[in-house]
Amino acid sequence: MGKLIVITAPSGAGKTTIVRHLIKSFDFLGFSISATTREKRKHEVNEKDYYFMSVEDFKKMRRRRKFLEWEEVYENQYYGTLKSEVERIWKEGKHIIFDVDVKGAKDIKKAYPDETLAIFVKPPSVEELFARLRNRKTETEASLKKRFARSKRELKYEKKFDKVLVNDDLEIALKEAEEMVINFTKEK
Repeated sequence: MGKLIVITAPSGAGKTTIVRHLIKSFDFLGFSISATTREKRKHEVNEKDYYFMSVEDFKKMRRRRKFLEWEEVYENQYYGTLKSEVERIWKEGKHIIFDVDVKGAKDIKKAYPDETLAIFVKPPSVEELFARLRNRKTETEASLKKRFARSKRELKYEKKFDKVLVNDDLEIALKEAEEMVINFTKEK
């Protein structure tokens, strides 16, 4: 069995950027593709960025206990990690890296306490986080308000994770993330 590296953060803190960097940097990491019921963005590819599915299909899989973790993030907008993803990546002989929300990270850590490194990516400030979300230009104003409210709540959870990584200067954050992954995957 390999190790699990869980990267979590409020939306806009930079977790996806950090995860993509780590995947490019280390060939021993396999990315766990999450399932979601949200609409696909223009640049996203099914079965690469997410497993996009209907609410009905997601609920059916949830009832059949196919998820390691899942959450209804917004009304009828579900995200989750399929157990089959963990099995797929371990069969490849790789450690798994996850890009998940705070609740999902806690659930994965609970399921695999000794094999998991849970890293919380923290923005330098709430103001900077909100500026990053706005600058993405991927959200409606209503969607942004929901994300802002959720992000404020999620920031309170940083102490529940193994490591906190402040993403103020991206280059420094990337180096620190690399060191965390190397140190954890070397442990027996």
